Amino acid sequence: MARYEIGNIVVGCVTGIENYGIFVSLNEYYSGLIHISEISSKYVKDINNYVEIGETIRVKIIDKDDDTYHLKLSIKDIDYRINKKRRGKIEETPNGFETLSIKLEDWIDEKYNEIKDDLDEDSKD
Repeated sequence: MARYEIGNIVVGCVTGIENYGIFVSLNEYYSGLIHISEISSKYVKDINNYVEIGETIRVKIIDKDDDTYHLKLSIKDIDYRINKKRRGKIEETPNGFETLSIKLEDWIDEKYNEIKDDLDEDSKD
């Protein structure tokens, strides 16, 4: 991935925030961490004042490990805000997975009967 070279500014999605930094996903392979020291030249009291989970931001690559597909990232001294969200938080329904468990048996029976009917038709030919 030539695009992910040290010094490049790329776009990623904030996937996690800890007191020591920001986790960013760049694609299905590469992810990285913006250490708290790479957020601002000023004192960072609360990382949540800089980004939100699900926010799409620009990041600068300051180091990379091609074996683990892990990048060290920075937003210090760059215009990192894009002001759009790529991924939203998944909202759980009031019933949670209960809906799936209620319908699962019906779906299995439907598929079983469909396969059985297809096999019966094939055996008639």
